[in-house]
Amino acid sequence: MTAFFATCPKGLEYLLKDELIAIGAEDVREALAGVSFAGTIETAYRACLWSRMASRVLLPLAEFDAADPEALYAGVQDIDWAEHLAPHGTLAVDANTALSKLTHSQFIALKTKDAIVDQFRAASGARPDVDPEEPDVRVNVRVRRDRATLSIDLSGSPLHRRGWREQQGEAPLKENLAAAMLVRAQWPRIYAEGGALVDPMCGSGTLLIEGALMAADVAPGLRRDYYGFLGWLKHDYALWRSIYDEAKARADEGLRALRPVFFGSDSDPHMVQTAKRNAQSAGVAGFMHLDRRDAVHAEPPPETPLGLVITNPPYGERLGDRAELPQLYRDLGQALKDRFAGWRAAVLAGDEELGRALRLSPDKRYALYNGALETPLLTFALRARDEAPREAKPLSAGAQMLKNRLEKNIRHLRKRLVREGITCWRAYDQDLPEYAAAIDVYEDWLHVQEYKAPQDVPVDVARSRMREIVRVAGEVLGVPRERIAVKTRERGKGGSKYGQFDQKGEFVEVHEGGLTFLINPTDYLDTGLFLDHRLVRARIRELAAGKHFLNLFAYTGTASVYAAAGDARDTTTVDLSGTYLDWASRNLALNGFTGNRHRLVQEDAFTFLRSRSMQYGLIYVDPPTFSNSKKADDFDVQRDHAALLLLCAERLLPDGVIVFSNNYRRFQLDREALEPHFAIEDWSAASIPFDFARRHDIHGCWLLRKPFVNPWKT
Repeated sequence: MTAFFATCPKGLEYLLKDELIAIGAEDVREALAGVSFAGTIETAYRACLWSRMASRVLLPLAEFDAADPEALYAGVQDIDWAEHLAPHGTLAVDANTALSKLTHSQFIALKTKDAIVDQFRAASGARPDVDPEEPDVRVNVRVRRDRATLSIDLSGSPLHRRGWREQQGEAPLKENLAAAMLVRAQWPRIYAEGGALVDPMCGSGTLLIEGALMAADVAPGLRRDYYGFLGWLKHDYALWRSIYDEAKARADEGLRALRPVFFGSDSDPHMVQTAKRNAQSAGVAGFMHLDRRDAVHAEPPPETPLGLVITNPPYGERLGDRAELPQLYRDLGQALKDRFAGWRAAVLAGDEELGRALRLSPDKRYALYNGALETPLLTFALRARDEAPREAKPLSAGAQMLKNRLEKNIRHLRKRLVREGITCWRAYDQDLPEYAAAIDVYEDWLHVQEYKAPQDVPVDVARSRMREIVRVAGEVLGVPRERIAVKTRERGKGGSKYGQFDQKGEFVEVHEGGLTFLINPTDYLDTGLFLDHRLVRARIRELAAGKHFLNLFAYTGTASVYAAAGDARDTTTVDLSGTYLDWASRNLALNGFTGNRHRLVQEDAFTFLRSRSMQYGLIYVDPPTFSNSKKADDFDVQRDHAALLLLCAERLLPDGVIVFSNNYRRFQLDREALEPHFAIEDWSAASIPFDFARRHDIHGCWLLRKPFVNPWKT
C-alpha cells in the first residue's frame, strides 16, 4: 500500500472521503482541505479520473525539517529524482507555506527546483526544463511549522478542470464545488426517482452540466487530455488505459440512458449561448433545455411534479450592486415558494443575510468555500400547496413570560457577544422554575436541554412546557424547528455521562476563539463543545506555548486544538472511546493540526499514566463525574481525583502546570492529599463565562503547579 493525499476546497472533505472509499481506497482520513488515503497506483488513477470533489491527488515522497533554505535544499536532494523524471523532461514546482521561518512560497518553489535541477546536472550534465503549464512532473512542496512535505502531483492541473469548459462567466463556479452542491442537495436520489434539474440563473451552465454527467455516470475526468502522471517515469500506461476504457464504456452506456431533464435559464443572452457551447463540449447538449429568462419567472417543466431547483446567485462581492441583491433573493424565494411546490431547492447564498432574504426555512445549511469566500449552501424542502402552515396558537401566559425573559437575556448579552466575537453561548438556564431547561446557541442551531421535571409535575404538563420552550426559543432566536435539538438531561442508567440519543451522524461546523469545531447537535447528550469551558480552553492556549501538552479524558479534543493553536510543541490526546478520538482527530485536522506532533491514544487515563515515561509541561484533566466503562475500572471523581492527580504529578515537568476541572457540583478538592505535592490555585470563579453567571457552580477549575524547590537551601 502507498500513501496518497487528495486536496479539495474546504468544506468538501467528508464528501471526498466518501468518494475515495467508494473507489476502493483504504485508511481514509479527512484533514483540513483534503483527505489522506492508502492504496495502489490504480487507486490513485481512479481518484484522478473519478473524483468529482478533489482538486489534486498527491503522492508524498518525503517529509523532513526545513527551517532554513539549506535544510530544504538538502531534503529535496535526498530524493533520487532520476526515478521520477527524465534528464531532458519538463518540471514545475508548486509551493505553499504557513507558520514557518520560510515565508515566501515562490522562494521555496525556486529552491526546490534548483535542488532537483542541480542533481541532474551533477549526474549527467543535462537538466530538465521548466514548463509551468503541462510538465512531465509537477512537484508540490508544502512547508508548515518548519516541516516540508514533498509530493508528486499526479493530477498535474486542478481536477476541477474537467476538459469541457470552453468559456465561462464573469464569476465562474468551480466544477468540484458544483458537484458538492448537487450531492448535498440529493440530486442523485432525485434523478433516480424521476426528477428534473432546474437552474434559473445558470450562467455558463456548470451546475446543469455537472448534474447531467453525474446522472449519466460519466467520469468527471474523462475529457481531460492531461494528467501529471502521463510524463512520470513510473506511469503504468497499460493500467491507465484499462481504467480509462472502462470509464469510457460506462459513459457511453450512461449517456444512452440519460433523460433530457435539465433546464436552465439566465437573464443574459450571452451566458445562455456560453452554456450551450459548454454543454456541447461536454457531450450533453442534447439533454439540455436552455433559454433566456429572469429568475423571477422560473417555472418547473410541464408535468414534472418532482425535481431540484439549484442555483448560484450573484453575491455582490463579484457581480452587481450589493444593495440590489436582497430584492433578487426575495424574488427568487417567492418564485420557489409559488411555483415549485413539492420540489427540493438548493441555493449557494453569498452570506447569511442574503440567505435570510429568501424568506424560506432551510432544512440544512452547509459551509462551502467558493475560493476564499465562505458561502452557505442552503437546502429546502418546498412545501406542497396543500401543506399551508396552520396559524400558530397564541402563547400561554407562562410561555409569554418565558419569551419576555429570553428576549431580556439576549438584550443583556448581545453587545458583549458581538464585541468578543462569541457565536456559541448560553441564552437561558432555567431562569423560570416552571420552564426548567437550558438553551444553548451554536450559531444557527439551538440545543435545548430539559432538566427532568419533578415527580409531582404531570407528564402531559411537562411535555406541554417543553413544546412551549422549543417554540419560544425558535421564535425569539429565529431558528427553524429542524435546527433545534431537544434533549432531557438526566443521568443515564448506571451513571453514564454520554448516552446516545440518535444516529443521524450529522456534524455541523461552529467557531470559537478563531478556531473551528465539529458539533453533533442530535446524537448525544452533549454536542462535543462544552460552552461553560470556553475560558478554560482559552487559558490552556495561553499556557501551552512551547510545552508538551497532555489531554486526559479528552472527549472531542477541543482542548488539544486550543493547545496546538497556542503553539504547544506537541499534543497527546487520550480517551477510552474510539468514537471521541475520531471526533478529536477531525477537530485537529479541521484546524490544520495533523502529523506526528499530534498523537491520539485510545486508552484509560490511569493506564496511560502508569505505562508511560514521557514528561509534559501542561496537562489538562477534565474527568467525568462517574464512569463505569467495561474497558476500565469504575471511576468516581470525588473518590479518585487525588490518586489521578498524583499520577499526573509523576508525568509533570518541574515548571509544569496541571489544569484540573470537573462538573460535579458537590465536589470538594482533597487539599490534604494534594497540598504536599502542589501549589494550588482555585480558578473556579474566574473560569465561568459571563453567559453562565446564573450557574456559578457549573464547574470547578484548579491550577496545580509543582512547588519550587531551591537546590541551595539546606
